[in-house]
Amino acid sequence: MASPTLKRWLRPEVYPLFAAVGVAVGICGMQLVRNICTNPEVRVTKENRAAGVLENFAEGEKYAEHALRKFVRNKSPEIMPTINNFFTDPKY
Repeated sequence: MASPTLKRWLRPEVYPLFAAVGVAVGICGMQLVRNICTNPEVRVTKENRAAGVLENFAEGEKYAEHALRKFVRNKSPEIMPTINNFFTDPKY
């Protein structure tokens, strides 16, 4: 027999909520791992923390200009630019 709490939360109406929360937790986890592993200002080991302030502008630039930012840099900030142009541009 299932407990009343399990019956309450494992209903088909709640699956989208679980999916949305799961995606949000995944994005947060991915960002935390990215910051810990690749951010030049985060130092986990004792030797790196003892180094003090580093003047490593090239490494910071590499971290800030990641592949996604380079990909969307020259793109139009629209979700569906073709459809937007079709309905707004009088040339079509």
